[in-house]
Amino acid sequence: MSSPTKMRASVTNGVTEVRALMQHEMENGRRKDEAGKLVPAWHITEFKVLHEGRVVLEGQFGTSVSKNPYLGFRFKGGKAGDRITLSWVDNRGDKRADEATIS
Repeated sequence: MSSPTKMRASVTNGVTEVRALMQHEMENGRRKDEAGKLVPAWHITEFKVLHEGRVVLEGQFGTSVSKNPYLGFRFKGGKAGDRITLSWVDNRGDKRADEATIS
């Protein structure tokens, strides 16, 4: 199982800035191990960020995204104390969802 997503969110003048570091190995399926065998692909395929239940960002990742992907983005709205939820699913069907409070 993966580690929690490290997330921070702050609001300034009505604009919320979110920074998130998702903990995931993100194997592309083309790397070889010490024995010369291909390491199977294992990567986040879809992610979604919600602010109080409203989608503010969603997207897809492929095999070219590095280990422990970082997201940084802004959206209008949000206030101190509101909740941000980031969820993702990978190509093995593993899922994770983490929350942060806007400061």
